[in-house]
Amino acid sequence: MRRKLLDKGAESLSDLELLEMLLYAGNMRGDTKPLAKQLMQTFGSLSAILRSPPDRLNIHHGMGNASVAALKLVEAAALHLSHSDIDNRHILTSWSAVQHYCITRLAHEPIEHFMMLCLDNRNRLIAEERLSRGTIDQTPVYVREVINAALRHHAKAVILVHNHPSGEPEPSRADIEMTAELKAALKLVTVTLHDHLIVAGRKVVSFKSLGLL
Repeated sequence: MRRKLLDKGAESLSDLELLEMLLYAGNMRGDTKPLAKQLMQTFGSLSAILRSPPDRLNIHHGMGNASVAALKLVEAAALHLSHSDIDNRHILTSWSAVQHYCITRLAHEPIEHFMMLCLDNRNRLIAEERLSRGTIDQTPVYVREVINAALRHHAKAVILVHNHPSGEPEPSRADIEMTAELKAALKLVTVTLHDHLIVAGRKVVSFKSLGLL
């Protein structure tokens, strides 16, 4: 697999083969294929495995600290690359990059998270704030915290993002009402709300595209 990777590139390897190679870094003397298959069956995808917390990975027989560390290192590197793709760029000219970034951040979270992307006057990302986390179907959002975060980073505009672990992409009535409230509050401190995105698995729904902003 290593020769295949070097000769033909990573795209020539399946997710299972990539996982086998990653696990090998933590267990160079054993056959990592059975463990890789077990993890894929449990979590459903390589990305879900990489995003899984260490305590959920450690319960599987054959997973030691070295293997868990190897997986979390890859996750950290992937998030770093994703962040650098849009950091200090005019991200509003590339919504696909914004959507990809949000998917890597929230798609595999088992509970709802609410975060905000703070932008400068050239629409470049200057900060990311994860403001709250909740249950599987809701998360509390406080106007005061959103305003404070925007002002703390001297944001000129923001993009709100939250996930739906259920996979249902449509905004709820509570989502719509909350967005209207936040838009009005941000306007009072001269911060523009560009959009509110919902991440549901690999789907991203834009409030602006739905006519809700």
